[in-house]
Amino acid sequence: MEFYTLASSSSGNAALVRHGGTALLIDAGISARRIARALAQLGMTPEALDAVLVTHEHRDHVAGLATLTKQYGVPVYASRGTAQFLPCAAEAARPFPAGEGFALGAFSVQSFRTSHDAADSVGYRIDCDDGALGVLTDTGYVTDEAADALAGVELLLLEANHDEEMLLGGPYPYYLKQRILGRRGHLSNDAAADFALRCAESGTRDILLAHLSAENNTPAAAEYAVGRRLQAQGFSLRLGVAPRDRLSEAHTLARRAVARAVR
Repeated sequence: MEFYTLASSSSGNAALVRHGGTALLIDAGISARRIARALAQLGMTPEALDAVLVTHEHRDHVAGLATLTKQYGVPVYASRGTAQFLPCAAEAARPFPAGEGFALGAFSVQSFRTSHDAADSVGYRIDCDDGALGVLTDTGYVTDEAADALAGVELLLLEANHDEEMLLGGPYPYYLKQRILGRRGHLSNDAAADFALRCAESGTRDILLAHLSAENNTPAAAEYAVGRRLQAQGFSLRLGVAPRDRLSEAHTLARRAVARAVR
């Protein structure tokens, strides 16, 4: 399995996972032109996509969806509540009940509910014979469903949206700060660190931090908060931050145990 982020920030999010001839785009929150450009760097065209998995209907996750479906006919999988608000033709939509699993080519996909101020937001666990990828962004806290579904994934794309002190001391209006900090908002660096540790204990070996706010976080702050928590408990694993507006390096999956540092 190969995994890449095409963009990851509060301005736009898209990622690609491919294995065994199947290629899935996870969210399409940048223009279709930018998506096509990123795919070209990987030797692909949008026509090669088997589906788009959508987490929720906010623009930074669906901005390129209408063009992708209209020009390239890519089917779109989204929860029933989300599907009602997507900017794509009805015939492209493949709605499913939040929490349901389904097969897509070489992948087995399991959705789970998240807690966000959207219609019916979900995250995903994507399994293949190489291992499992987890995608958890845009959630105010880690739901029990998310924690259960993501236990044991080898690779995790995990939201680390904001540093709480930066947010509280920053220029955002009070109502927006409260929205971000609320239980239907976004995960902070500290909340991401807590869940990263929980995942490391269950076998995760590669964590890519995502959806960082440009105003209320920095890659260094996010990586330090999560890395410090993991190191304090003796875990040594691959930890990085998804680039804001360019293609990430490849993250590949092959089942192996997490390395635990010797104390």
